[in-house]
Amino acid sequence: MFVSDCRREFYDLIVTQRVLLLVASDVDALCACKILQALFQCDHVQYTLLPVSGWQELETAFLEHKDQFKYFVLINCGANVDLLEILQPEEDTFFFVCDSHRPINVVNIYNDTQIKLLVKQDDDLDVPAYDDIFRDEESEEEDSENDSDGSEPLEKRRRFEEEVIERTMKRRQRREWEARRREILFDYEQYEYHGTSSAMVMFDLAWIMSKDLNDMLWWAIVGLTDQWVQDKITQMKYVTDIGILQRHVSRHNHRNEDEENSLSIDCMRIAFEYDLRLALYQHWSLYESLCNTSYTSASLKLWSVQGQKRLQEFLADMGLPLKQVKQKFNSMDMSLKENLREMIEESANKFGMKDLRVQTFSIHFGFKNKFSASDIVYATTSLMENIEKEGPETTNFIKALDSLSRGNLDKLHQGLDLAKKQLRAIQQTVASCICTNLVISQGPFLYCSLMEGTPDVKLFSKPVSLCLLSKYLLKSFICSTKNKRCKLLPLIMAAPMDVEQGTVIMVGIPPETESSDKKNFFGRAFEKAAESTNSRTLHNHFEMSIIELKTEDRSKFLDALISLLS
Repeated sequence: MFVSDCRREFYDLIVTQRVLLLVASDVDALCACKILQALFQCDHVQYTLLPVSGWQELETAFLEHKDQFKYFVLINCGANVDLLEILQPEEDTFFFVCDSHRPINVVNIYNDTQIKLLVKQDDDLDVPAYDDIFRDEESEEEDSENDSDGSEPLEKRRRFEEEVIERTMKRRQRREWEARRREILFDYEQYEYHGTSSAMVMFDLAWIMSKDLNDMLWWAIVGLTDQWVQDKITQMKYVTDIGILQRHVSRHNHRNEDEENSLSIDCMRIAFEYDLRLALYQHWSLYESLCNTSYTSASLKLWSVQGQKRLQEFLADMGLPLKQVKQKFNSMDMSLKENLREMIEESANKFGMKDLRVQTFSIHFGFKNKFSASDIVYATTSLMENIEKEGPETTNFIKALDSLSRGNLDKLHQGLDLAKKQLRAIQQTVASCICTNLVISQGPFLYCSLMEGTPDVKLFSKPVSLCLLSKYLLKSFICSTKNKRCKLLPLIMAAPMDVEQGTVIMVGIPPETESSDKKNFFGRAFEKAAESTNSRTLHNHFEMSIIELKTEDRSKFLDALISLLS
């Protein structure tokens, strides 16, 4: 059931209870979690926080804690499956689900008692009508005297024949209704996409309760930026939500500019700005950032010798000496940095990079520390998917969560260093895939598989890193290929998951087109292909388009996908 008043129907109910928070492993979920934690701290709410990276962990966590808790809050997990069927909870257990995954399961939507969905009401959900999906079971009681022996009165026999006709009609109507129901559900569940960021939904709750702090607003911004960096939402949706957050930023800044409430220079300030679409450039050298940003790397085709020449021409056109662009951004001449954005934009237009400017926010802690929202997203993602083992499984999650607090700048800087490694690894892998023709057309889709022994292959056994690699590879491949048909195809990417168990992780990416609505049909296609071939797959990720598959079953699984999508 959709919650129309988050404060009354959600927060006021749990504020006096013990709550279990189940949080998915993505940056938007972490930001929503931070906002909720801050609210809980204000009101001394008792809660336990558990990270869950997939459906199996979610089920295990629920089974282990269902006796101690009656109230569960699920962040970025749980909306797109039938929760009651999966978890089999008692009737006095309540789930509050704040999840950006779409489409939302219809059973969750029409359950009025145990499942409460915290979803932004403006989102266009296209939910099927209740009567089209559910109908009351009619008790078709058979008349005990139905057997006709020919000796019964004529009137009785006629009534019996009418009943038979009526029952036949009802059965036909039911078959027609079931066929229509299957069709409606198929249309509704066919594509996977994302709605409003969970961090923004949680910030709205804080704002309604007049408890919205600058920190919470920053976390909402980072949550939205995560959706944009991961390419989960359309440009239109991003710009619309940026506009909403910009009004909140203006309100907060205006409140802090009063003479009575004026902030010291050491305090945190958020600013809206048009920034360059270059990854981590303020914490790196401009040269490294140009080479390792997907947009510039793909546009200039930096994997080729010709592309490297174009990069030199691009830098020469801006009039930037190589000595300056190859040193740390902080160390560049102030005279160059003053007009840098305008210089880069002007030259970028000449080189066909018309979208190098992007609307975003930055945060200042005093004079020294300045971060853009995308810097935080890259750093937090890298900390969460760090492949170096440092203690128990939850260590990475806790580190990533801590890096979002402004008191933990050392963790954030560690995340930035890991993010640079990750971006370098992605670009090197993209270059080698294109140069060695690893991307092949399979008919209805493009396919690329990373072999065991490829450099950094361990990093790509992690879902977010593999998704980033796939999206960057598809963009680069489209720029490199002359085949017009290939430019319109989606991509399936596979990487070794666990060599000992013989499994691969596979992700499906929708086509990269101008009018792309970011809807992904691979989730359902993967399910059908696995079903039809009895492939040993594990659909454990909250993103339906990411699966794990036994290596021996890969060829028959792909054959089934080709025939399904052709």
